[in-house]
Amino acid sequence: MEINQDTRGRPDRGGNLVSRRWLLGASAGAFLAVGCKEESQGSGPDSEKKTGAEDAPQNRAAVVGPSGVLGANFNEDPTGVDKAALNALGATWVRGFVLMDTIKDGTDPLRQQAIRKLLELREQGFGTILALKFQFSKKGQTVPSPTGEEMKAELAAVDEVLRAVLDKVDILTVGNEPFLETHEEERLTKLNPFYQEVAKHVIAYRKKQFPDGCRTHLYMGALNHLDDPQMISDATRDWIEFVNDTPQLDGLDIHPHVTSAQAAQKYLDYVLPRLDDDKKFLVTEFSLVNHYEKQMTQAIPADFVDAYEEDLDITRETKVWQLLKLAKEQPFTQKQWNDFLRMSSWFESHKHFMRDEVRKYRETDQLAVATYGVMQGKAMVTGIDEDKKPWMLNTLYVPFTVQHEGGELPHNYTVFDDFTSLQREQDRLPVHPTKARV
Repeated sequence: MEINQDTRGRPDRGGNLVSRRWLLGASAGAFLAVGCKEESQGSGPDSEKKTGAEDAPQNRAAVVGPSGVLGANFNEDPTGVDKAALNALGATWVRGFVLMDTIKDGTDPLRQQAIRKLLELREQGFGTILALKFQFSKKGQTVPSPTGEEMKAELAAVDEVLRAVLDKVDILTVGNEPFLETHEEERLTKLNPFYQEVAKHVIAYRKKQFPDGCRTHLYMGALNHLDDPQMISDATRDWIEFVNDTPQLDGLDIHPHVTSAQAAQKYLDYVLPRLDDDKKFLVTEFSLVNHYEKQMTQAIPADFVDAYEEDLDITRETKVWQLLKLAKEQPFTQKQWNDFLRMSSWFESHKHFMRDEVRKYRETDQLAVATYGVMQGKAMVTGIDEDKKPWMLNTLYVPFTVQHEGGELPHNYTVFDDFTSLQREQDRLPVHPTKARV
């Protein structure tokens, strides 16, 4: 969907359509009127002290954050993700999430592997994104009331993480995939009040602990399944409205795990007309995993069988999931892995999905950072059967299914080269940056 940036708008409180471009211009005019100047990262005085406005929008707008970056995502498992692996990709940013239940259970955030890895990489000059993952979709779990006793425990855990990462990581997202990590019956009632309370708490904590400015930008966590009309509701609209109405938030995250590029487009079609022009979006997870999942019970390509039946235990009846299991048990050569994907029409016809999506995100001029799965993890290749979601096909490196033959790490066909070609020197941070002001 093409969007006219000059006329795109959202309803005001009275129901009239107000151009967000006009609103942005008006707020920018007010910003300049009080004598504040837009500052680039690493320079300039504290804009809040200049204006004396305690919660003025310029506290966020004065910082130029990342724009159009493509980075690497490891979720909760950073095994194998180090400076060398990232440098081989040309990657400049990296993202992971912390399971908040582990912090509630007493794990020191500085000993939690995702946090520890992100802080290590930040010291080495990489941009970093950390998501707070709350898990309320488990059996017997419920989203706490913002005023209840359970909320105190959640916020105490949040404080533990904030003490460890604020002013160190570059972006903190409140929530990982809230709508998937909440029981369906609580999405319309309890979800937004809880996450809004957490966001307000984080904002207040940051302001109190870093009155002179903090490097860490704040985003709300990811919206999922926006290609499914049943997942769109007042709650998803309220999520975006809260971001628009909270000047200390830079934007929100989306996770398009989809069956096609057309399905991925529905995320932008939903979010962009509703998201204010001065806000940005993250895409810290995206993939065609739902498309690949549909192929697991297909027979593998006949051409691949003809080429490798003497070397591999395969026949024309071998299913895709069985081949992936075989690759885990007896890792392929890089050429065998490449040929399997190249000869599979369901992969070959979509091989530039990641590249094309990143280009599309950048064209909006509102992308902050997108991150793509960087490394196969053990969980991806454990218990492979026809119902196993094939996350192993969505990573840049494939150390569990391809032999390490020396030199560069085993990597995925096409997507690795596309990722490296999309890297830009302008996205790299200095090793010891000066603190930005927010």
